[in-house]
Amino acid sequence: MKIDESTEARDTYMSEIESLEKQIDSSGWLVCSSKFSKVFSPNFDDRPDNLEPTIVVIHNISLPLGNFGGKNVENLFLNKLDTSRSEFRKLNSLKVSSHFFVKRTGHIVQFVSTYKRAWHAGNSSFMGITSCNDFSIGIELEGSDFVSFEEKQYQSLFFLCQALAKKFPLLSAITSHEFIAPKRKTDPGPFFDWKSLERNLRVLSICWKIFHKKN
Repeated sequence: MKIDESTEARDTYMSEIESLEKQIDSSGWLVCSSKFSKVFSPNFDDRPDNLEPTIVVIHNISLPLGNFGGKNVENLFLNKLDTSRSEFRKLNSLKVSSHFFVKRTGHIVQFVSTYKRAWHAGNSSFMGITSCNDFSIGIELEGSDFVSFEEKQYQSLFFLCQALAKKFPLLSAITSHEFIAPKRKTDPGPFFDWKSLERNLRVLSICWKIFHKKN
């Protein structure tokens, strides 16, 4: 099923999302509901010079790779991951976060205020400007480079794009982690549907440029 088709399932889910009328509040957080929740990561700091975000960065994540569900991603962002486990030892002392994490079910977890700098991009550059954490919003999709994402994840992503576009008028682009860190990263990977994202942004009247793979 194409994710931008007018199917009953998609319409039902979108109507549920829209009926919640959720906005990003004055402190930079989504209002909690059955579709959204917030968990406070300690891994953030102030944006330099109170910069307003201008790009959205799409990632994928699963811990261990390809294993979905559970609390491992949340624990990573809270510095509570059990790094004594062999598959997580390389993550010892790693301190990272993202503004949003979209589970396979479509549920959105927010870890950092959109007014603050989450630590998701690492060593990165966008159009010659380095340190992308300074001016970006990070969205992690639960997944990997080897599987398709769920339709409800896309619908939640579209909702986030709409909410962010309304809140931050300087946002002008959405990009992959691979695009801003091409020698280090490959996410969100080949199964992410950039064409559908483009179509849905157009439907939502969001005029962001899309950058996902460098030539």
